[in-house]
Amino acid sequence: MADGTTDLDAGAADAAPDHAAHWRRNLAVCFFGSFTTIVAMTLMLPFLPLYVEELGVSGHSAIVQWSGIAFSATFLSAAVVAPLWGRLGDRYGRKPMLVRASLGMAITMSLIGFSRNIWELVGLRLIVGLAGGYSSGSMILVAEQTPRERSAWALGVLSSGIMAGNLIGPLIGGSLPPLIGIRATFILSGTMIFVAFLATCILLKEAPRQAQARTAGPRGRWTDLPRKDVVFAMLATGLLLTFANMSIEPIITVYVATIVDNPQSVTFVAGLVMSAAALGSILSASPLGRLADRIGHAGVIILAMGVAALLLVPQAFVTTGWQLIALRFCMGLALGGLLPCVAAVIRHNVPDRIVGTVLGFSISAQFVGQVAGPLVGGFIGGHIGMRTVFLGTSALLLLGAIYVWRAVGLSTRT
Repeated sequence: MADGTTDLDAGAADAAPDHAAHWRRNLAVCFFGSFTTIVAMTLMLPFLPLYVEELGVSGHSAIVQWSGIAFSATFLSAAVVAPLWGRLGDRYGRKPMLVRASLGMAITMSLIGFSRNIWELVGLRLIVGLAGGYSSGSMILVAEQTPRERSAWALGVLSSGIMAGNLIGPLIGGSLPPLIGIRATFILSGTMIFVAFLATCILLKEAPRQAQARTAGPRGRWTDLPRKDVVFAMLATGLLLTFANMSIEPIITVYVATIVDNPQSVTFVAGLVMSAAALGSILSASPLGRLADRIGHAGVIILAMGVAALLLVPQAFVTTGWQLIALRFCMGLALGGLLPCVAAVIRHNVPDRIVGTVLGFSISAQFVGQVAGPLVGGFIGGHIGMRTVFLGTSALLLLGAIYVWRAVGLSTRT
């Protein structure tokens, strides 16, 4: 255009009244729904091995193996269908996808409480991934309907709710089974998600979709993207960030045991180490998003990845538990706003008619990182050494920062 604006900017301007009418309420609903569903999904982590044993699996190695399979099943199936739900959202709207996800998860999570054997548990966990995706769908809705100049801040707020759910869920899951039993805990988690389903149906207001958006889904292709290099860099960054976060998880407890003198305090310190990174991310997600909206999303991504890479190096050489806790907290502060910034950069460089499809691929890439990170980190930690996991992850983040700088630069408006 003659005034320097792009077609994408013009489209955003046309949709501004709808955004102004609903985006704050939608953010609140998505925050509540994402927090609730994530709490319900993660409260099973502390007692999952106990439930696996209750279903007839015996032997320490077999229990650990089946617990890992049951846990990973949801991420595997979710990674496969995320682009499909994103494309259907492009055609039929985001609200129907969130209604579908919350209702499907509410039913499936309740049914897990009635599992009779390990195969039913794994199968239902697969179905949870296929039917679910509330938090990822919320990310797409908020990214699409929030004014672009506020997008990273809004996504940071939503990300804080998701990370808070990841932090609080296991804490609740550790206390509920002794009070009401494991199976009743699953039924309660399904009830929690059903509350999110009701809130989504009643309170969420989606802006009317243009006829072009409803019909453009099947025609949306990679060739429609004006900046393919930027989008691909963000897909790779999302995968790398989740990979880096999850690669450390399998070795934390074992690593803590090597630096803590009292064996009885190992699990307590390991829990603090895991929670420290999540707490740091919760605190930094919204401020980093606000900063990115002002100075550029890509610049924040590059800087935060570089800082996190540097913080990983001393983690390989700590001698006390409090040192590791402090470093993980600082790393959480650095990484907290990165996934919202990734979504914002994609939103700025993708036409409205296929934004859900592309963000769906971004979410799939993140799920791949969640699955691959623990597998690779556990293998390297067990066969090469735990310090190698920290140093190798540091190198990957540094290379990722360099790659984003070369592909995107420091400005969000590429």
